[in-house]
Amino acid sequence: MKYIILIGDGMADNPIDSLGGKTPLEFASTPNLDSLAGSGRFGLFASVPKGYPPGSDVANLSILGYSPEKYYSGRSPLEAASIGVKLGPDDVAFRCNLVTLAEKDGVTIMDDYSSGHISTEEADAIIKSLDAGLRGHGVRFYTGTSYRHLMVWANGKADLKTRPPHDISDRKIGDDLPKGDGADKLLSLMADSQRIMKDHPVNRKRVAAGKKPATSIWLWGQGKAPRMPTLKQRFGVDGAIVSAVDLMKGIGIYAGLEVLKVPGVTGYIDTNYKGKAEYALAALETKDFVCVHVEAPDEAGHNGNLKDKLKAIEDFDREIVGRVLEGMEKFAEYRILALTDHPTPIALKTHTSDPVPFAMCTGGGRSGHGGSAPFCERAAAETGVLVDDCAAFMEEFFDAQEGVCDID
Repeated sequence: MKYIILIGDGMADNPIDSLGGKTPLEFASTPNLDSLAGSGRFGLFASVPKGYPPGSDVANLSILGYSPEKYYSGRSPLEAASIGVKLGPDDVAFRCNLVTLAEKDGVTIMDDYSSGHISTEEADAIIKSLDAGLRGHGVRFYTGTSYRHLMVWANGKADLKTRPPHDISDRKIGDDLPKGDGADKLLSLMADSQRIMKDHPVNRKRVAAGKKPATSIWLWGQGKAPRMPTLKQRFGVDGAIVSAVDLMKGIGIYAGLEVLKVPGVTGYIDTNYKGKAEYALAALETKDFVCVHVEAPDEAGHNGNLKDKLKAIEDFDREIVGRVLEGMEKFAEYRILALTDHPTPIALKTHTSDPVPFAMCTGGGRSGHGGSAPFCERAAAETGVLVDDCAAFMEEFFDAQEGVCDID
């Protein structure tokens, strides 16, 4: 049996007036997702347990069957694994966004959580300057991808309240700055970063080109290294992961998956969809399982861009789901799970905790079954199916019982 999970990050949404009261998933043309929904098990998956923030870290751990109550220790340690940074037992990792802050009506607002989707090459020069200028404060900075980077605080504090910058787009930042034991150090580092970045050559070039500068770091998602068993230990499967973002690559590394390096993946609507599907199918020639993650719908949601979100959903359906359905026909037995990790409503520009649609099909969607149902929030809710046990969900997907290698 071959297994593949297809994740359209942030596809779920709320009804939108301009779409006639439909959600983007309802409005978009998604014949391949509809085929899966009508051909197998279809319903809602509660990816975010009560009491947990509706982040991609929590939701995607759940998708792979890692209960957040048992395995979640913060977002940044997962990203550290992707970047290749090994954390010591007392190290605390922080997500370090390069953001654009601006003054409006006498207050500082989060003008852009991504510094205009700054390129990795530009960001690397800034991160190196920050590391050189601030490492004497007991911290190190490491380059990630685009605006998403890493700070490690040796012997640091983890019991802090921090907030993702994409949660406060176009809002004042004062109430959402770090709080708790160690917050003074983080605030000092953020202030120091602003001085280093103010006249940085990269920012001078970006301003001259009419682009947003990276004016500050934003520190959040802190945690220490988790202890997780691999999917091989749990379910006996050897697998790989395809994603443009460090979070998903890091989850994959902890899960024992090979990270497939696909050229041209960006995490946005210009990503190499075709390459992701082709690399995943090629990997299944020798592996049991592949997870394919597409970030584009989530980014469009954070930007409040309905046109881009509809395009991202339709591109995901056509270029990922459609290609995979066609390519899986060469395997005698296979199982496909398609879903989103969490909603990212256009109106809110951030995540919510609502359960998300999923469709699981064995043996193929279009061939051998031929059913069709709208792959959307409303239709999924009408099935009455609600899965809220992520470990049992993966046991069902892999047609296996949980192994004995869980790490408490």
